[in-house]
Amino acid sequence: MLMSYVGHTMFSVFITWIVYLLSLKLFKKYNKPWLNPLYSSTTLLVLLLFFLHVDFEMYSSGTSLFSLLQGTAVVSMAVPLYTQWPFLKKHFQKIFVSITFGSFLGIAFVWLSAKALEFKTEIIASLIPKSVTLPVALSVTETLGGIPSLTILFVLTSALISLIFGPRCLEWLNIKSKLAKGLAMGANAQALGVGKSFQWGEEAGAIGSVGMTMSAALISFFIPILSMMVW
Repeated sequence: MLMSYVGHTMFSVFITWIVYLLSLKLFKKYNKPWLNPLYSSTTLLVLLLFFLHVDFEMYSSGTSLFSLLQGTAVVSMAVPLYTQWPFLKKHFQKIFVSITFGSFLGIAFVWLSAKALEFKTEIIASLIPKSVTLPVALSVTETLGGIPSLTILFVLTSALISLIFGPRCLEWLNIKSKLAKGLAMGANAQALGVGKSFQWGEEAGAIGSVGMTMSAALISFFIPILSMMVW
């Protein structure tokens, strides 16, 4: 049993590592947002597992190491929050108002659009948390009675679209404030947006982290209200 687990883990780690390196090489070569390794490596992995007839449960059982590393990576985002605390404290009111208003506006737009298109309640419940980080989105959609697989699709698609068009929209609107840019990217593109924000400086990256965490916290806090909206 132990040898079987070790074998599955080694296989899963090796194949994931190879696919990620290939995806990263493609991303660096062509520098296209839609080639972000999060998406390209996922697509390549699905195709590879399918053509090699690899059992998904076997592959999944060996990926616990990545779950551990992901948790460590998320916690590391607290470092710039600590170093940039004076800056965040100075602009706290602007950050709070912007995230609160933006989160409710996003939820209202999704709900009204879904109602207008006569979507089923399960699909609406899966759509509502599309702009928050994936673990929180899955928790919210399960509470609302949504479909987790659809929520994953909506969250990843929303983050990719925000990553591709977000910086262009900010440039087109002539928005140069690191506060505004980081907050917008973190709240909409989540971890990908935080990564993009760090390219504009540590202040923007810290604000991006705040945008990501605050939007997730707000949607979790208002689950009872969301339940009434959906049902």
